Amino acid sequence: MKIEIICATRLPEIDFWAGSALGISLKRLAFDKRILPCIAFGNQDGLPVVYNKRILASDDNAMLVFIHDDVWIDDYFFYQRIEDGLQHFDIVGVAGNRRRASRQPAWAFIDMPSVWDVNSNLSGSVAHGKQPFGRVSHYGPAPCECELLDGVCIAAKKSVLSAAGCLFDDRFDFHFYDMDFCRSAREKSLRLGTWPIALTHQSGGNFGREHWMESYRNYLEKWGE
Repeated sequence: MKIEIICATRLPEIDFWAGSALGISLKRLAFDKRILPCIAFGNQDGLPVVYNKRILASDDNAMLVFIHDDVWIDDYFFYQRIEDGLQHFDIVGVAGNRRRASRQPAWAFIDMPSVWDVNSNLSGSVAHGKQPFGRVSHYGPAPCECELLDGVCIAAKKSVLSAAGCLFDDRFDFHFYDMDFCRSAREKSLRLGTWPIALTHQSGGNFGREHWMESYRNYLEKWGE
């Protein structure tokens, strides 16, 4: 069984492989022929458009990993981590929240502006930094069943998503696509969970900016909140 690494990047192909965190990480993992990069170079579409195309086009037995281009994959057992996680959960992430609250603005935040949920509800770890093996933000124990997952890295089997009719909503191009996807998956009775996978994310997010606020309003409207 193969893993498809699905990523939308604004970078042209040569720049992605030469300079992006994910591109360099995938070259490091090139020894594992079960890992297949599926990169949308020079992308101008929202993430759901790119992600849904691969869900529909992928082999039925493929494992799909939706990941940002500014992520260092620090874990050279990446294939094994994803495979193990998807034996326990339908959808796997590296960080998440065990509950979901009304009007929640992010997986880790319970209220605006950037009010963190209590530690007992959070799970997983993500490192942050411009270089690989960054400083670790430890949110809570993992593995753990969750209601919401951080969209920096989400994995699922193609067969599971297809059977449930679970896709990303293209009205959420770069923000809230992950929150919405998790809620849709839970409505279809899919099990979400965190799994210990070593990643470093270069970005801390864009909370509160104009486009983020517009997506937040659309998200609340969709879910009647």
